[in-house]
Amino acid sequence: MASIDSGMLFLVIAAFLAGGIDAVVGGGGLIQIPALFSVHPGESAATLFGTNKCASVVGTANASWRYAWQVRMPWRTILPAALAAFVFSYAGAAAVAWLPKDAVRPLILILLVFAAVYTLKRKEFGQIHAPAHSGHRELLYAVLLGGVIGFYDGFFGPGTGSFLIFLFVRFFGFDFLHASAASKVVNVATNLAALAYFIPNGYVLPVLAAVMAAANVSGSLAGTRLALRYGSRFVRRVFLLMVGVLIVKFAWDTLRML
Repeated sequence: MASIDSGMLFLVIAAFLAGGIDAVVGGGGLIQIPALFSVHPGESAATLFGTNKCASVVGTANASWRYAWQVRMPWRTILPAALAAFVFSYAGAAAVAWLPKDAVRPLILILLVFAAVYTLKRKEFGQIHAPAHSGHRELLYAVLLGGVIGFYDGFFGPGTGSFLIFLFVRFFGFDFLHASAASKVVNVATNLAALAYFIPNGYVLPVLAAVMAAANVSGSLAGTRLALRYGSRFVRRVFLLMVGVLIVKFAWDTLRML
């Protein structure tokens, strides 16, 4: 019984930390997924991924709601991007059957390095909120962004939130705070698309998912409060830290494949 309690406590702490990081820049899955696999090594990967999505979608939805009350949300960009992300997340999940994930790992590593270098070199990058598009062009770019990121999240997943933030800043002229807020809504859409598959097929541990969801929401509240209080400069720093962690992880995984 003690080992079960300690395992649950470990997962609650992991979910809290994941919710906090997700609320700021995404990437909470880097904490939550390994924690689930370490505590429940006998469960199927699909069940643990489904449980992770159940816990994280609640925290991400909470962050979206809190941002929406405090930040002027660019809904004309966000909603088309979220809808496209939802649809293409299914396509990404289907692509797993015929395209090996290991083939894209080096490409993702290159893209992460590019995002980090680009952000570091441009000190003003993401500091000013100046939306760059409107009308039909805004809609087209939003659908393209949502489609690409939705496909990636359904197919592979790690770093989705960080990629979303970078793309919202780079191609839409958002500051880091607005980009983080927008990314949460799109992330909710991709998570719901995944859950539409996981839940009907029974790939969820419901009690564990509920407990971790509560912890994830608590972390989300803390992370959102920090982001709103300290603004784009804070989000930029956490973004660079998270991208650095992702680079190390992908580099390590790529070297192990050689």
